[in-house]
Amino acid sequence: MGVLVALLRPDGTVEFSNAALEHQLGVSRRSLEGATFSHFLTEPALLQTALAAIQGRECETLRCDASLRRPFSAALPVHMQVSPGPRAGEVVVELWPLEQQARQDREERLTEQAQLTKDLVRNLAHEVKNPLGGIRGAAQLLDMELPDPQWKEYTGVILHEVDRLQSLVDRLLAPHRHPRQLGDVNIHEVCERVRALVLAEHPQGLRIVRDYDASIPEFRGDREELIQALLNIVQNAAQALAGRMAAGEDACIVLRTRVARQVTLGRQRHRLVLQLHVIDNGPGVPEALRERIFYPLVSGRDGGTGLGLTLAHTLVQRHHGRIECDSRPGHTDFCILIPMP
Repeated sequence: MGVLVALLRPDGTVEFSNAALEHQLGVSRRSLEGATFSHFLTEPALLQTALAAIQGRECETLRCDASLRRPFSAALPVHMQVSPGPRAGEVVVELWPLEQQARQDREERLTEQAQLTKDLVRNLAHEVKNPLGGIRGAAQLLDMELPDPQWKEYTGVILHEVDRLQSLVDRLLAPHRHPRQLGDVNIHEVCERVRALVLAEHPQGLRIVRDYDASIPEFRGDREELIQALLNIVQNAAQALAGRMAAGEDACIVLRTRVARQVTLGRQRHRLVLQLHVIDNGPGVPEALRERIFYPLVSGRDGGTGLGLTLAHTLVQRHHGRIECDSRPGHTDFCILIPMP
């Protein structure tokens, strides 16, 4: 969603509008031209006051927050700037959707915080890795020297816990160990691979519904990274549905692919963006965790490591994309957004 722009005549009617404004209002340029623009604001007096001030040369530019009335959608909060147009009496109205700005600010804040946390965890993992090897080697030597089998039970505990920590460290370091293998990726092959893996793990009680846009073209990416990212999200959804499966209730995951146009990721505008939705009908993400679910070691499940979504987020970021989460009881939607050529 870009800047919405309208050029108004001295009487406040629309002389020109850009495509972004037409898209948000859901009307054609022909319908907009000649219309009184203040009618599209929930508080028309704001624009009328701004027009009088600009045309009376009381100020050069006027800025305020407003709401854009849309015929077929909820009102859109915007930051409005009104300034003189190219000809006498004309004004230019520029509108910045506040929800977009808030989303971008939140995305940048979360990305920065997540990167700091991942750097900290990765450095910590490196520091832990070497001592773990020493502890395991010493436990193995001790196990061989102990004459009483009863004592070997304790060395077995040491070895088991060291291996568990080693596995955790390996998962923390995994995204940074292997070179990327870029190639042409068919996103539906990725979805089918993940679907088969998860259904093999949950053969009873789980439905995974396909809702694909078959027209989506291939794009450049790392197929294995995308499989891992999607697998982590779908496995997370399946684990959230464990209660429904155990109770014999309908447990459903939907894999949905679509293409969105003119989407801003970070601060960059992309003509085409892949939208890959993973939608489940589970209990939803606890509200206290929604802002932190992509941080390392944050989990809403007993026994969870809190690494699955972190790894997925890292792998999607490596494709210059992002993951969004919209969750409420009975409907959780993780959406992977990846720019396409």
